[in-house]
Amino acid sequence: MARQHARTLWYDRPKYVFMEFCVEDSTDVQVLLEDHRIVFSCKNADGVEMYNEIEFYAKVNSKDSQDKRSSRSITCFVRKWKEKVAWPRLTKEDIKPVWLSVDFDNWRDWEGDEEVELAQVEHYAELLKKASAKGPPPAMDDLDDESSGEDMTGT
Repeated sequence: MARQHARTLWYDRPKYVFMEFCVEDSTDVQVLLEDHRIVFSCKNADGVEMYNEIEFYAKVNSKDSQDKRSSRSITCFVRKWKEKVAWPRLTKEDIKPVWLSVDFDNWRDWEGDEEVELAQVEHYAELLKKASAKGPPPAMDDLDDESSGEDMTGT
């Protein structure tokens, strides 16, 4: 029986590149991750062998990467060697295989993320400052010495 390519979705983040190999009920999963490539293989529910080999666009840190298997897919979290450098594509080659697609549901333009996060932190710090600003203590005029000895139940 011939091998087939697993449909693969990928997206880019500042520190990681995420790849999802879409194989339901996979068995015999093997992920070989090297600094310049990934080799993925498994069998699907019908026993068909799935095989993908990807030469990465740039160098990755294979020792600080991991993969996670679910009933529907195998997701690889691949740590970039150079953080905060966008990957315009996953592969070294300009040619895009038919089985490889960008996961637009998870793709975000993260270049401005730091500015947005910094603005959120500054806003939060300002709210904390306002909440913790201590003014004079509240007046206790309604509590006089006479009521302190009385029974609070009114008897």
